[in-house]
Amino acid sequence: MWQYDKKLQFPINIKNPNPTLANYIISQYGGPDGELGASMRYLSQRFSMKDDTVKAILTDIGTEE
Repeated sequence: MWQYDKKLQFPINIKNPNPTLANYIISQYGGPDGELGASMRYLSQRFSMKDDTVKAILTDIGTEE
């Protein structure tokens, strides 16, 4: 089996969101085989899972992508 430890590699503290910069960054990851596509597949698959641990793992993988 596997052991699941939920922790961030680097702490995140967003004080001033910047939608223009976010739009630019997202455009760099676009495409069906890009990072954003993979992320959306993981995040959409989490909604069909019954086990909360697996949901959390898929959420973390999707956000990491």
